[in-house]
Amino acid sequence: MYLPTQFAEPRIEELHRIVRHNALGMLVTNTANGLEAHHLPLLLEADQGPQGTLIAHVARANTLWQEVADGDPVLVVFRGAQGYISPNGYPGKHETHRRVPTWNYEVVHAHGTVHVHDDERFVRGVVAKLTREHEADQPSPWKMGDAPADYLAEQLRHIVGVEIRITRLEGKRKLNQHHQVPDREGAIRALQARGNHALAQAMAEAVAPTIQI
Repeated sequence: MYLPTQFAEPRIEELHRIVRHNALGMLVTNTANGLEAHHLPLLLEADQGPQGTLIAHVARANTLWQEVADGDPVLVVFRGAQGYISPNGYPGKHETHRRVPTWNYEVVHAHGTVHVHDDERFVRGVVAKLTREHEADQPSPWKMGDAPADYLAEQLRHIVGVEIRITRLEGKRKLNQHHQVPDREGAIRALQARGNHALAQAMAEAVAPTIQI
C-alpha cells in the first residue's frame, strides 16, 4: 500500500477500532486459479496473538476453504470512513482557486496466515461470538438457544470455520492532515452538510480536535 508518512496510522488500538467498526472485510487469497477476493464478516480477537486474530465462517459450498492450504499467506482489507472532498469546501479555493478535489478514507490491511477449521465445536464458537457481537445493540438480542437444537445443528453442518492469525497490520488514514486548518475545517463542515458524519468525525478527531461534531 502506498503510505505517505503523514497518512500512516501506527497505533494498534486505532487499527483494531477500524477493524471492529467495519467488520465486512475483503479476504484476498492466492490460489491455483489466481487471486480471489471473498467478502466476509470477521470478528477480531485482539488478545489472540501479538497483532490479534480474525475469525469467520464460510458456506461449505464456498470453495475458499478447499483452495487454501493451512498457513497460506492472505490479506484482509477493512475500509473505514470514506468520501469525496470537493474544493468548494476550502476557504482557500475561493481566494486563489488553487485547490483540487480528493478522496479521503481510512483503511486497514491485515496480513496473516489462514487456517481452516472443519469441526463443529470451532464453528459453533464462531457463530456464538459473532452473534454476541452483532446482536448486542438489539432491543431483544437473538441467541443461538432461541433456535431448535436440531435446526441449529443442521445449519452448522453447512458452514466451515476460518481463522486468520495476523502477522502484520498496516493502517492509512488520509484525512487532510497536510492541509491548512481553515481548509480542513471547511471540508469538515461541508461533509456535515452533505450528511457524511462518519468521515467528518474521523477528520475532526485526526486533524482538528477543536471542531465540535
